[in-house]
Amino acid sequence: MSEPAISVSGLTKRFGARTVVDAVTLAVARGEIMGFLGPNGSGKTTTIRMMCGLLEPDEGEGRVLGLDIRRERGAIKRRVGYMTQKFSFYEDLTIEENLRFVAGLYGMSPVNAAVRDTLEDLGLTSRRDQLAGKLSGGWKQRLALAACVMHKPDLLMLDEPTAGVDPKARREFWDEIHRLAQGGLTVLVSTHYMDEAERCHRIAYISYGHLIAQGSVAEVVRDAGLTTMVLTGPGTAAAAQRLKGAPGVDQIAPFGATLHVVGKDGAALARTVAEVARATGCKAEPAETSLEDVFIQLMGTSTDNMA
Repeated sequence: MSEPAISVSGLTKRFGARTVVDAVTLAVARGEIMGFLGPNGSGKTTTIRMMCGLLEPDEGEGRVLGLDIRRERGAIKRRVGYMTQKFSFYEDLTIEENLRFVAGLYGMSPVNAAVRDTLEDLGLTSRRDQLAGKLSGGWKQRLALAACVMHKPDLLMLDEPTAGVDPKARREFWDEIHRLAQGGLTVLVSTHYMDEAERCHRIAYISYGHLIAQGSVAEVVRDAGLTTMVLTGPGTAAAAQRLKGAPGVDQIAPFGATLHVVGKDGAALARTVAEVARATGCKAEPAETSLEDVFIQLMGTSTDNMA
């Protein structure tokens, strides 16, 4: 089997007395789309920056695209496309001018051909003369992706790339990511959107510097060991009040006219929900646990390392 695109062990980063990333160990196979999940401030961006050569870890070791993350950071940068959370291109330049600038940074030649091909591949040709600052969120996102992939990287690292983008643009973006992955590109993408996480081959969940779950979505949901019940009927508001703090109940969340109740202790949850359902005139049925349920549960059991 080929060497993983990313293989890091014990990755640790401190800023002053704060340990922002604490002994993270992660492997991403070549051609894989890995989702990187976690609450704000959990260390996702810092971990990504260490893996793409922008930050040197305080402890730990690893290889990215076969290159050492300490000794060969410059070489890693040249083979990785990194899309930051914040739009980071010149807003007073056109799409084409921004891409020409990026092509120059990478020493691409001939520049005209590289820019033309990138514009065509990302559907930007008709907008090539538009100022970047005048683009909508979706088109800014597409420009940023174009700039990340125009030098033909082997690994793409995307830091919350679809924040603030409408659902149609998000879907088109993910269709493009899957197209690139089918061509052999490896992708590591951080996201808060559960539907996006479910489009990844595997996911890793980091919470306040600690990597606490990884695997396929089905594996992560299974390993969380949660039970979910759904209540329906006119008494769901009263049921929600009764269920707060009740035995076996860890989460209560209204979804439209229904009430989702989640807990780690399945037997205790089932007893509690059955009693409350009878008392409030609701109907209770088991349901599949969602990735969002797992995400909320993991957040609730983690300790904020910045507190």
